[in-house]
Amino acid sequence: MLQGTLIAESIRVGAEVDGVRLVTRKIRRAALGDVSAGQPEVWTVIEFEAEEPDAGALAQALAQALERPGWYADFRSPQETFVVYSGRVFRYPRGDSQARAEAAAYGRSVGVPEEELDWPV
Repeated sequence: MLQGTLIAESIRVGAEVDGVRLVTRKIRRAALGDVSAGQPEVWTVIEFEAEEPDAGALAQALAQALERPGWYADFRSPQETFVVYSGRVFRYPRGDSQARAEAAAYGRSVGVPEEELDWPV
């Protein structure tokens, strides 16, 4: 089973994430945004699950739907981590600190604030 998090405000207006069945585990609203980085102050956080065979399709759907710059979505299986930016997917074995550092470095390069590069290991 894949488990992940998606910020609703990160999806481009008019974009769709479809073709993959997502099970919503929790939806919450919180003041998490960095207004100085151009983000809305309040975010809608969607915690979801999906089937492992859908990982590639989900990553591609998110890569096409995410707003740029400065947004990403993440999800993971017991073996792999996926960090998805607009137009870019990082997929690596869980615990691979070098690959995680590369995904985080890319995030910094597209304007993700340092404190938001906090997806689970």
